[in-house]
Amino acid sequence: MSALETVLFKSLADPTRRGLFERLAREGEMTVVALTREAHVSQPAVSQHLAVLKEAGLVADRREGRTTHYRAAPEGLAPITGWLAAYGVFWTDRIDRLETLLNEMDQ
Repeated sequence: MSALETVLFKSLADPTRRGLFERLAREGEMTVVALTREAHVSQPAVSQHLAVLKEAGLVADRREGRTTHYRAAPEGLAPITGWLAAYGVFWTDRIDRLETLLNEMDQ
C-alpha cells in the first residue's frame, strides 16, 4: 500500500471525518457553520477534521470574505479505488472457484 493510500484510509477511518466527507459529497458545498449543525462535535473539531480531509485531497475549500466553503473532492479517492479494484478481482475469482466447487459437489 502506498503512503497516499495509507493517508486516505486513515483520513476516512474516523467516523466523523467520513460523515463530513459523505455529507459534502451528497449535499454539495457547505460552510463550517452548516457542517457543525449536524456533526455532533464542536466547530473547532469540525475545522480540524476538514483540515485532515483537505490534506488528504478529499475536500477543497473556497474563501468568500471571512467564510470558508468546503466541497467534496471525490477524485481524491482515485488511489484507493484502484487498490479496491485489485481486491474485487481477487474476490470475483474466489467466488467463481467456490461456484465451480459447489457445482461439482452437486453432481
